[in-house]
Formats: sequence, C-alpha cells, structure tokens
Amino acid sequence: MLSLENVEFIKILATSDATILQAGMTEAIRRRLDEEIGVILREYYRENTQFTGTTWTDEFQKAGITEDQGKAAIACARRLGIDIS
Repeated sequence: MLSLENVEFIKILATSDATILQAGMTEAIRRRLDEEIGVILREYYRENTQFTGTTWTDEFQKAGITEDQGKAAIACARRLGIDIS
C-alpha cells in the first residue's frame, strides 16, 4: 500500500525537472529514492511491461496517480540515476 508520503514523492517526480531535483538532492533523499520509491516504481514498471500480476496499477489509481504520471515519475527517476528496469 502506498503511504501518503510516497504518493507525494511520486507526484513530485512526475511533475519536476530531474536537473533541479538532482541539484537539491541530499544523500538521505537519494537513498530513499533508491530503496523505497525506486522499488515501487520498478514493480509498477514490471507490472505494466511484463504483466507480473502485482497490484501497483490499482494502488496508483486509488492514490490518484495516473498512468501518465507513473510513466513521468519513472522517466524522472531514471534521469536521477535510479535503476528502474
């Protein structure tokens, strides 16, 4: 289940410029991105590309995160150096 904080983090990734985020990123934020948000986005990505049968798409929809926002968050995370695939 997505926490409110994770939802906000994903929405920020979906609507922000990676260059600006990277400039202000602390080690703690980078670690959280990689260890928590990155895991969620990786599972969401696999669900939508490999049809793994997980429920992240439903979780995103319940949290008000659209498919386009999910894709944008993945793209931004990749530009920040987070391995998604």
